Amino acid sequence: MAMFCDLQVDVNGEEVFMVNKKTLASFSCRLSKLFGKSMGTTSLKVIFHDFPGGAEGFELMTRFCYNNGTIEITPSNLVLVYCIANFMEMDGDILLQAQNTLDGISSWTWSELLVALKQCQDLLAPSNSSLILQIVMDCIIGKLSCPFFPTPNDTTSSENVSSFQFSSGSRSSYNLKSNCSMKTWWFEDLMFLNTKSIEMVIRSLISKEIEQSTVFKFLLRYHQSKCFGAKPEEKCKITEVVIGLLSLLDRRSLSFKGLFNIYQAALNMKVGKKYKNKLEIMIGSHLDQATIDYLLVPSPCGKKYVYDVNLILRLGKSFLLQEGVHLSRKSRFTKVAKLMDLYLAEVAPDFHLKPSKFAALVMMLPASVRESHDRLYEAIAVYFKCHTGLSEQEKLTICCALNYKKLSAGPLKQASRTKFPSRRAVEAFKKQRSKLRSVHQEVYYIRTKDKKEEIESVLLDAKSLDLPTEAQKLSADLMHLKALELGKVFGTMQIRVTSVIKSRLPFQATNTRYLSKLFP
Repeated sequence: MAMFCDLQVDVNGEEVFMVNKKTLASFSCRLSKLFGKSMGTTSLKVIFHDFPGGAEGFELMTRFCYNNGTIEITPSNLVLVYCIANFMEMDGDILLQAQNTLDGISSWTWSELLVALKQCQDLLAPSNSSLILQIVMDCIIGKLSCPFFPTPNDTTSSENVSSFQFSSGSRSSYNLKSNCSMKTWWFEDLMFLNTKSIEMVIRSLISKEIEQSTVFKFLLRYHQSKCFGAKPEEKCKITEVVIGLLSLLDRRSLSFKGLFNIYQAALNMKVGKKYKNKLEIMIGSHLDQATIDYLLVPSPCGKKYVYDVNLILRLGKSFLLQEGVHLSRKSRFTKVAKLMDLYLAEVAPDFHLKPSKFAALVMMLPASVRESHDRLYEAIAVYFKCHTGLSEQEKLTICCALNYKKLSAGPLKQASRTKFPSRRAVEAFKKQRSKLRSVHQEVYYIRTKDKKEEIESVLLDAKSLDLPTEAQKLSADLMHLKALELGKVFGTMQIRVTSVIKSRLPFQATNTRYLSKLFP
């Protein structure tokens, strides 16, 4: 073979090679088409800006070409060979040799698999769903899903992984700590994965039914490791990807502490609102695992109240949606009720906390989940003491959550001696609220404008009820509104009637206006 060097090659601006163009063109269709009729011309120069593997990759190709189409292909260079062959349009022997090496992937060591995966990540375009990437990924996940796959420190050879078993004697020597170590030993090995690769790995782990609590721990470790020292925009991207992957896991495999740690990190980044909402839903579903220290989150910047009560209301709403209305797991509700009583005691002295917000907090949970209402009463009493300008209706609204039957003798006696709304007044107010809701429902479900008489009848019934001043205003406003709206399309009328009624009803937790901005 002629060794005359008539081709100068600049690879990715790193190094200049002098090679024989005929030798390379005989194996590369790309070079053959590039040279064309100029094959006999001397002193040509080719510049590659994106050659796979840079100078190392080009040197690997030239060794193959100068060695008459043979080269040692190993797990450490297999992916690079594939990429070079595709880039330079090299058919035939090199791909056949690479395929033979790939066929033996089941016998590769863990380290060799990691090298191949890293090369796939570095050399293949993010949009390239290469077959070799899928094969390497499947092999790695397959080994992780094997219950008795040995760690890299084990003396068992990788060739025997599929038949690896513990003897009855050795199994008993493994304690709980070593068993936990066997589940997590691979965490650090996969920290090199980028956000695109981590999505593929996690989805594969889930599909292979790897224990999801282990996957959850891995994602927490991955988030912590990748965010350390990263730029703000990189941290934001990593956090969003991790949140998206966490939402794929079974809620039972998650923990409040781990989720809240990510949430605290997300608050200092420009993480998208939809990702924060996802995270809040997951955190809320584990509210029974929280302690009071986690809930005492400072208020958002620019707000006067001490703690972020809107966040707690959102978490409480997520918890209720997760558990449903049947209270099937009473123990979880009991824990959250005790937690909320502690939280109410902390926020009650805050002079800037509006009655509507405090009322939303006290009414967040069904009254039946509290075995005793003593602590709830104490928190309400502190709030009344620190907010002396409350109207009677505001007090009644707050006390709607209080069940006097669940008060012990001490608080009950204390309530009777203070300006606390009496049990009789609270019960009467509840009934009046119930009647107003009935009025609202009757108006809401009237479907056509032809039912003028029925609407007026409902409004007259509402006016005849023994309601407080606000309710009387409500009835009058409804009648006035009806007179103005009879000539218009009923759909518009229905929306405005509903709006007026809601605006006049006493505050309810379900009508709370949640603020999306959190503390910086």
